[in-house]
Amino acid sequence: MKPRVELVLASLGLIVGLFGAYIYGLHAAPQTPAFNPAANPYAKGIYAEGIIESHQNNGANINIYPNISGTIIEIPVHEGQLVQKGTVLMRFDESVQRATMEAAKAQITYARAQLKNVRDELAKDEASYRFDPKSISTYTLDDARNAVKVAAGNLEVNERNYVSAKTLLAWYTIKAPTDGRVLAINSALGSYVTANQGTYDTYTQGFDPVVVMGPSEEYLNVRCYIDEILIHRLQLGPKMQARMFIRGTDISVPLEFVRVQPYVSPKIELSDERLERVDVRVLPVIFRFAQNEKLPVYPGQLVDVYVAGK
Repeated sequence: MKPRVELVLASLGLIVGLFGAYIYGLHAAPQTPAFNPAANPYAKGIYAEGIIESHQNNGANINIYPNISGTIIEIPVHEGQLVQKGTVLMRFDESVQRATMEAAKAQITYARAQLKNVRDELAKDEASYRFDPKSISTYTLDDARNAVKVAAGNLEVNERNYVSAKTLLAWYTIKAPTDGRVLAINSALGSYVTANQGTYDTYTQGFDPVVVMGPSEEYLNVRCYIDEILIHRLQLGPKMQARMFIRGTDISVPLEFVRVQPYVSPKIELSDERLERVDVRVLPVIFRFAQNEKLPVYPGQLVDVYVAGK
C-alpha cells in the first residue's frame, strides 16, 4: 500500500523544520576585537572626549586669512613643511595693485617737479622784491608763497598715497607670522579667495582659512571637554592626572595639565554643529604630551581621555 502524499509532505516539513531549528540555534563564536576598548585607569576616573591641536598659549591653531580678495598665483610651500617667520606661504595676482603703486610713485616725481618750479619762482620774486620793492606787487609775492604751500601739500598727499599703495601691495603676499609647521593649505593655484573670509570649501560648503599653521615645538595639546555635571569632581591644578587613548589602537599616553578655559559652552567643537538638539555644556581642559614620530596622531584627531577625579 503506497503512503499518502499528505503524510510524505508532512514528514518532509517536519524534517526541514527540525533542521532549520538546529541551524538557527547554533551560536557563532564572537570575533576577537581588533583592539581593546579604552579602560578607565583610575578608581574615580572621568571620561571625556578630546581633540588634538597644536601647542598654543591661547587658542588652538594659527588660522591665516588674506586681507585682500584675489587669485592665487603661487604657493611655494607644502603641507607638513617646517617654515620660519617671514617665509612666503602664498602669493596673489598683484598686477593691478602694482600698476596703482607705480602710478602713485610717478605722481610723486611730478609733484616734486612742481614744488621745485614754484620754489624757484618764489625765490626770483623775493630776490626782485629785495632789490626793488616796487618791482613786484605784494599780491604776486603772496600768490607765489601760497603756490609753494599748495605744491608742498600736494607732494605730501602723493607720498602718503604711495606709502598706502605700497603697503596694500604687501598684502598680496602672505608670509608666515611665526616659526612653525604648515598643517593645511585649503586653496589651490588659480583659486579665488575672499578678503577676511578665506577660501570656499566645496565639501563643507563653508569658508576656511587659506592656511593653517601650528608651532614646531615638541608638544601637542589635547583639548578635553568635561560634562558640566562632572566638573565638581575635577582636581584642577598642575598635579592633575589624565591619560589619552588613541582610537583604533591599544596605545595610551599620559598627559600633562596645561590650563583650564574657564568658560562652559555647548559642545559644538566636536560635533561641528552650530546648534545641538541636546544642549550638552562642557568645560574645556587643556593637556599636552610630547610629540613622537612613532605616535600616529595629528591635530584635529579625536581621542578618548580619562581624567582622575576626586
